[in-house]
Amino acid sequence: MSLKKQLKKSDNSSLQKIAFFNEKRIRKTWFKEEWWFSVVDIIEALTDSTIPKRYWSDLKIKIEQERNQPYDFIVQLKLVAEDGKLRETDCTNTEGAFRIIQSIPSKNAEPFKLWLAKVGYDRVKEIENPELAGKRMREIYQAKGYSDAWIEKRVRGIIIRDELTDEWKKRNVGLEKEYAILTAEISKATFDMTPKEYKEFKGLKKENLRDHMDDLELIFGMLGEKATSEIAKAKDAQGFNENKVAANKGGKIAGDARKNLEFETKKSVVNSKNYLLEPKKDKRKLL
Repeated sequence: MSLKKQLKKSDNSSLQKIAFFNEKRIRKTWFKEEWWFSVVDIIEALTDSTIPKRYWSDLKIKIEQERNQPYDFIVQLKLVAEDGKLRETDCTNTEGAFRIIQSIPSKNAEPFKLWLAKVGYDRVKEIENPELAGKRMREIYQAKGYSDAWIEKRVRGIIIRDELTDEWKKRNVGLEKEYAILTAEISKATFDMTPKEYKEFKGLKKENLRDHMDDLELIFGMLGEKATSEIAKAKDAQGFNENKVAANKGGKIAGDARKNLEFETKKSVVNSKNYLLEPKKDKRKLL
């Protein structure tokens, strides 16, 4: 498989995950049949640096000087950045991570090595039995204080989202920028706000918007995305423009349902609640 095709495969959102080491976020993606980790995230987890990007920039120079040749264990892969967009990021596999660790004085070095080994082993088990991945996801949300009922909706929403992006790929919507526009189209029609506006409304910055939605918000979000998938299939929508029409129609179906419920209950589904400051549940903070 060519490097270009491998990189394209690594962009599959269903293979992009966030792991946690000592409550520090480590972004990772499946590439060339193994996990590749964000080097900057590793640096942040192992050091007290307030600017991990600069720390890594200096460390790269040091590693090159020590080896008298360019480092060969770093690949730029697209990971979700703080602004929610996919951006090329320096990534390394488990072997490369061990090399980096050796160059960083840190009390967390040994625990991190054990963590790396476990992450790799967990992935092998999940490939053999995909149900384990879902189980692990539920355990993470439970540890953060979410209810089982909320978790079921969140997990189902992830599945529906993956189905939608897979449908877009089949229908020649190939650019991540286009994915973002279509997602904003669905959100605007469903909630009268784009994801960016919704995050600002809830007072979120780096946090995942959907992890700060309540049950009804999740349900209507799922309805908008599922309706979009079904319309795209029924109309055989091809390319960005036709799928944008489907996205607007799918979002409108969810938006109309939301407004009908709000009319009957006299309560707004869209709300500014988030899970940042829940009493006795501050573990619900998600990175």
